[in-house]
Amino acid sequence: MSRKEFDASRMRRMKRTAARYDLTILTAEKLKVLGQPGGHALRHDKTFKIVYGDVPKPFSASLDDIEKYLEKLEAGEA
Repeated sequence: MSRKEFDASRMRRMKRTAARYDLTILTAEKLKVLGQPGGHALRHDKTFKIVYGDVPKPFSASLDDIEKYLEKLEAGEA
């Protein structure tokens, strides 16, 4: 299994988890085009407010950060 397939399946799994809490994972595509790693953020679907990944700058969360946040949400800690 290639690294790309692993990240894609991981992202699909996290999107399903986020959807249970009315959240959407956003990815900064512009940064990827510029050759920099694209960051991520979590947005609440009903209010369109960014709930995670916008501090200290927009799209500052990594996939690992998003995954940890969702795990805390699942455990009832967030």
